[in-house]
Amino acid sequence: MNTLKIFSIAFLSSVTLGFAQDVNQARKAVDAEQYEKAKSILKSIIKVNPIDGKANFILGNVYLIQTETDSAKISFQRGLAGTEGSRLNYIGLGIIDLDSGNTIAAEANFALALKDTKKKDIEELVAIGRAYTYSIKPNYKKAIEYLNKAKAINLNDALTQLAIGDAYYGDKNQNEAYAAYRNAFQFDPTLLRAKMQLGVLLKGAKSYDEAIKSFNEVIAINPSYGPVYRELAETYYKWGRNKPSKSTEYMQTAITYYEKYLGLTDQSLHSRMRHADFLVLVKDYKALEVEANKMIEMDKVNPRIFRYLGYSAYENGNVDLAIKSLDSFIANPVNKVIANDYLYLAMAKFKKGLAADELSIDSTFFDSGLADIRKAIEIEPLIIEDLNEVGKKLFSMKLYKEAIPVFEFGTTNTEYKNYIEDNIYYGLSIYYANNKKDTTPNPIDLQKADLAFDKVITASPSYQDAYLYRARTNSLIGNDEMTIKHYETYIAKITEKGPEELAKPTTTKKVVESYNNIAASYANTDKVKAIEFLTKTLTIDPTNPYATESLAKLKK
Repeated sequence: MNTLKIFSIAFLSSVTLGFAQDVNQARKAVDAEQYEKAKSILKSIIKVNPIDGKANFILGNVYLIQTETDSAKISFQRGLAGTEGSRLNYIGLGIIDLDSGNTIAAEANFALALKDTKKKDIEELVAIGRAYTYSIKPNYKKAIEYLNKAKAINLNDALTQLAIGDAYYGDKNQNEAYAAYRNAFQFDPTLLRAKMQLGVLLKGAKSYDEAIKSFNEVIAINPSYGPVYRELAETYYKWGRNKPSKSTEYMQTAITYYEKYLGLTDQSLHSRMRHADFLVLVKDYKALEVEANKMIEMDKVNPRIFRYLGYSAYENGNVDLAIKSLDSFIANPVNKVIANDYLYLAMAKFKKGLAADELSIDSTFFDSGLADIRKAIEIEPLIIEDLNEVGKKLFSMKLYKEAIPVFEFGTTNTEYKNYIEDNIYYGLSIYYANNKKDTTPNPIDLQKADLAFDKVITASPSYQDAYLYRARTNSLIGNDEMTIKHYETYIAKITEKGPEELAKPTTTKKVVESYNNIAASYANTDKVKAIEFLTKTLTIDPTNPYATESLAKLKK
């Protein structure tokens, strides 16, 4: 749910009584997310009456939707000088205070808004409830407190019920949210926002088919209601993420619905930015690049555009533009930097530092990129789950040394979704990095690999290859005792699976490896044992050269 958007749309619906038709049209434009149209209508009203309290309040909220806080503040301050609806502008200023973390100033402004209100007035109470709900730093409990006061005055007010639904939704109380949205739509069947939010709850519960039915019911009432197409797009996107067999189909459906949504808005810069955010989600980077360039034509200085340029430039192979764009975006103090910004910057630096033969990465670029990953994790620790793909890309290019620190982040917490796989790749990256020609194995690093494989066994005891990896790692360390132990455990585990498993060529190859390496580990201490295991190799691979030659030497 978009925060300021819903605050303004739902609240603006409650301030239209006694307004001219133009204000009602502005309200409808905001609800349809046609913000430029709404601003145009409101400015025309203010031109006639500069201190119109309600018109300034509505305009200030539209500016907040578009993150133009300074313009919003000017509108609210201008509206305070009016008569009709002037008190509402104290609430507008209170929203800005809440967003900046100044709760004392916000509460003072809210008190001024409530001063001299009549006993049956609920407009200000609902507005304050919405302010607490949709602040950048929300307080849902406080919102519900104010909204319940409004509800006690008028139980059947649809907009109060909608506001309560939004507050409970933010507070993760789905049952109360559902009841409030249902009540809101029953009290006012024209309030499509409430009907749509019932579908949003279903989407959040992963009942995607039911959510789609609910959204289609909204369309049946009004096919031109733009926001519902955005919700459909996001529903198909999430459904595609959860159903890989339908992913391609549902992603395309999602894009189609989002384009429908965009076509029903005024295609302002704000709408295009939301579209760009969605294109990032569905990973349509060609379209994102096109959209970013369209936004540049509309506003050459808007800093947020550099995010989209950076993402699309990286995905489309232009790493220099990616680094330049993302550095510009991150360096601008007005931007809210997210973890993904640093992750993309890191990946761009890795790619920039890649040698022409793709066998190494310049250490300066790699170290700088790794520092960016750490910054990403500071912002959002769960970004660690996205590093799995970055690490596997490095691993597939045989850049094992570079893959090690990338995978290491995901090995520290069993709750990470890639915990087992990250430990496997982390251990293997260390193993292969230490098993190269002209490389002296580092026993301390290899012990970390051994520990990683041990974590895998603890988390997934049936994954028998982990014993094989531990055996190989200890062999490289030169620890004969542990090499023998883990190879023997591997053989025991694989034997438990029966003759069919042992007959597989890939399994046979690993068993032969195990017998030969156990023999090699015994060779200097127990020739009888060494001969025993070499003989076992020849039982299943009679022409195995290593076993044949080693056996001949041992029998001399």
